[in-house]
Amino acid sequence: MGREAVETAFADIRAALAMLNAEMDGCGSEPFSAADPLAGLADGCLDILAGVREVEAGFAGLKARAAVKYADSAQAIAPDMPVQAQEMAVAAEIGCVLALGPRAASTFLSVSHALTTTLPLTLSALHAGTISWQHARVMADEAATLDAAGAAALEAHFLDPDTPRPAAAATIGEMPAHRFKHKARTWRERHHVESIEKRHAKGVAERRVEYRPDQDGMAWLSACLPAHQALAGWNRLNALARAAQGPNEPRTLTQLRTDKFAEAILTSGTSATFHADNSAGNGEEASDSDGAGAGTGAGLLSPGIRAQVLVTVPVFSLMGLTEEPAVLDGFGPVPPSMVRDLVANGADSFYRVLVDPRDGAPLEIGRTSYRVTKAMRSWLRLRDGKCPFPGCSNNSLDNEADHLLAWAKGGATGISNLGQPCPKHHRLRHISRWRPTPASATGPPGWTSPTGRHYKSEHQDWEPPHWPSQLKLGTADFLHTAQSPGEDALERFLRARA
Repeated sequence: MGREAVETAFADIRAALAMLNAEMDGCGSEPFSAADPLAGLADGCLDILAGVREVEAGFAGLKARAAVKYADSAQAIAPDMPVQAQEMAVAAEIGCVLALGPRAASTFLSVSHALTTTLPLTLSALHAGTISWQHARVMADEAATLDAAGAAALEAHFLDPDTPRPAAAATIGEMPAHRFKHKARTWRERHHVESIEKRHAKGVAERRVEYRPDQDGMAWLSACLPAHQALAGWNRLNALARAAQGPNEPRTLTQLRTDKFAEAILTSGTSATFHADNSAGNGEEASDSDGAGAGTGAGLLSPGIRAQVLVTVPVFSLMGLTEEPAVLDGFGPVPPSMVRDLVANGADSFYRVLVDPRDGAPLEIGRTSYRVTKAMRSWLRLRDGKCPFPGCSNNSLDNEADHLLAWAKGGATGISNLGQPCPKHHRLRHISRWRPTPASATGPPGWTSPTGRHYKSEHQDWEPPHWPSQLKLGTADFLHTAQSPGEDALERFLRARA
């Protein structure tokens, strides 16, 4: 059949599109709901959106296969053509067919080749419509610097159905591609064959500031610098902007943040210090929202406002016994040397967190004071990492604890009845019929929309802590010591191995 079969298939697709458009316009053979046509139509439009998303993914997978198959066929037709000339010719042809520029066409071909040769699970998920082309691009980008075994492990972690994951956790296809990129990057940083210390050293050597003109008399000024410095600066800009807000301040938070940034780099100013909340322990986290501890930095900044940096670091990594990455809240894995430097420069706010040695999930947070609310906020940050609304990236410093079941309706002030939505989604809850669903001690709440659709939350990817090779005492022995009363088990354990 060949070409005739292809033409018939696309004719059927166009007919299906026409039918769907008629249904959306309310011109179908019957309404979505005879009892309530308007509500039925609204719900039907969401069904159409969900179906289109799935079909678009399938078409993206088909495009990728067709592009690679064409490239292979073109090479077979002209085997003596130089490789570089062949690649340019193929990219030019595909670019013209898809109306893509040369660079975009080359990128599309590169991703398509990765999907069809080294990422079979990703291509299958694309064909099935469970992930989008944007998700597939993220997978290809993150796997590009991994060896074959690493790429296969990355795929398996996120796409293999046999990989255990919480039932309440959103799959990668249920979260936006930018959120999947964060999770895939986190996994890659933890499992890359090259040490994160070496890769970070290369990145530091390539630090830079870039300038790019834009439209309407505007321009971009951006800097690539170590993550803890960038995040500390961002958090401080937020704090300065919020401090400047008031009834007589007409500027938006975004405008204030930009103006404070301009002031800091365009005036001599006075020196100031970036403060950092750091953590120590086998999963310990410093989540003191009041900020304590210190790092270094300078700029035109109000002396009463401190930048906060929240870091989770395993105790053995902090001590230099392992090289397990630390986690910078709002960013992801960072070299342990970065955290050791922050601690050495004066950080003095810590929380000790007991984690499950089987999977790294937090079990209990220690506290040395009676201020339970501060410890609860710390636990929420450790549990959620960000605003739990689907797709939101607002990190934990911008969010506040919120009762899932209102206190006035009998809701308790416990971790399982608390969420930490960002101001925008906190407000959405109170001005609309969006509602959070129940949470747990280790899982954030999901959300239910006004139409009754349920959307799962994004869960943290905990991993078991690394044990130093020089320590002979096993996990079971350590857990046994933790059952004993008296002094802290971790202190006894460390002293016994000293």
